[in-house]
Amino acid sequence: MCGIVGYIGNESALGPVIDGLKSLEYRGYDSAGITAINGGKPVTVKQIGRVEVLEQELSGNKLFDDACIAVGHTRWTTHGSPTISNAHPHYNSSKSVTVE
Repeated sequence: MCGIVGYIGNESALGPVIDGLKSLEYRGYDSAGITAINGGKPVTVKQIGRVEVLEQELSGNKLFDDACIAVGHTRWTTHGSPTISNAHPHYNSSKSVTVE
């Protein structure tokens, strides 16, 4: 089952969103991703597997340091295989739209 968590505040959004995704792990999923707004631009990172794999991918990623708005998503693939491109959130750079 999918899970979605978001954060809007004055602090870095990365910690609260990762913690929120971890609290949803009991629901079952096969991929996880996060989109944050940094400098007015969306930044998306997705991974197959546990939230800790996503967290490792984000470790040292400076693009998320100043982001105070973010949304994270755990997803159970029901269409297609679990791949990074199939993981959520999806970002369409030509339209600057992120979809959960």
